[in-house]
Amino acid sequence: MSAMTSAPAWLRGLAGRDDVGGHPWFAAHPAPVGARRRSAVLVLFGPGPDGEPDVLLTERSHTMRSHPGQVSFPGGAIDPGDDGPVGAALREAEEEVGLEPSGVDVLTVLPSLYLAPSGNAVTPVLGWWPAPVPVRVVDTREVARVVRVPLDHLLDPARRFTAAFGPYRGPGFEVADLFVWGFTATLLDAVLDLAGVSRPWDRDVVRDLPDSVRSPWMRMIDEGEGA
Repeated sequence: MSAMTSAPAWLRGLAGRDDVGGHPWFAAHPAPVGARRRSAVLVLFGPGPDGEPDVLLTERSHTMRSHPGQVSFPGGAIDPGDDGPVGAALREAEEEVGLEPSGVDVLTVLPSLYLAPSGNAVTPVLGWWPAPVPVRVVDTREVARVVRVPLDHLLDPARRFTAAFGPYRGPGFEVADLFVWGFTATLLDAVLDLAGVSRPWDRDVVRDLPDSVRSPWMRMIDEGEGA
């Protein structure tokens, strides 16, 4: 981990916490030791063009079999040759968006989260990007768009809502013309909360998932209900 960093105080404070595992969402989804799949994602903040913090997100390709069109952090499976979650998160970010790993201050590794439907244990790697350089879509088969979303947009109560699909309810964000929900939105919500920068927002504002972020099986359910 980086001993010296220009990261803002709220981000350093989050990196220094030893109680992240006690956050309700982390506590409810601990990764079992024997998880059959292990992945890592890079939660990367940096100074935007105006000097204010932003976070790096990607829009997944709409032709992918798994979670097409959904918003995610750069990341993927931990390969045998990776240096654990940190190595995997940085390698995947380089492969997906052209990020130079040496330009990232890795602040900490957050507790792994277990996604039961896929049997995947996902480890978030928190990083600071002191001198951002242009990033881009490297592999169009996986990534449709790369965006850097200002922190202020994530914190804006008017851009926040509860995302809904069937019985599912979870945090949602509308930023950069993207509907952010699911794992990515919930991790963002937890990170902002743990960093002490969250602003109150109206959880009674509920929005259904748009078709652009629905997997094929979701559309089949909707079609079945409408039959």
